[in-house]
Amino acid sequence: MARLKEKYVNEVVNKLKEKFGYKNIMQVPKLEKIIINMGIGEAIQNAKAIDAAVGDLTIITGQRPVVTRAKKSIAGFKLRAGMPIGIKVTLRGDRMFEFVDKLFNISLPRVRDFRGVSGKSFDGRGNYTLGIREQLIFPEIEYDKIDKIRGMDIVFVTSAGTDEEAKELLAQLGMPFRD
Repeated sequence: MARLKEKYVNEVVNKLKEKFGYKNIMQVPKLEKIIINMGIGEAIQNAKAIDAAVGDLTIITGQRPVVTRAKKSIAGFKLRAGMPIGIKVTLRGDRMFEFVDKLFNISLPRVRDFRGVSGKSFDGRGNYTLGIREQLIFPEIEYDKIDKIRGMDIVFVTSAGTDEEAKELLAQLGMPFRD
């Protein structure tokens, strides 16, 4: 079992039950999935950009991403419907907990001038979105082998009903909130 999942089962569940007064263990919020999305606008001119981004995200997550395609044509951006413009990967189970553990304890502290993540990026339904500007913060990425610095969005989907419950869950798991 993943280290963070063990911590969730043994410590976090009890703390959340105590704080919010849950009667049943099934009421306790949990992390359901993590979606990592990378938009690649340069793929319109350079088709190889998608392959490089897929390689980077595969190394980071340990799972092959899905290529997302444009739904509409936009003449101003020289974009046609069906062209590849991004990639995404959905993590669940042990792979999700291993990624979260690596993100909280190794990758986020490597960000320059890191003082914590904002506590205001919740959507009102208990989900949190985190934007990362460069993939270099992950230790698996070698600086010499990347062609371009790309950012990504990481969405934490929880079963929490409110933002307060979700924030407490993520804080107990080790997310470094600054406020």
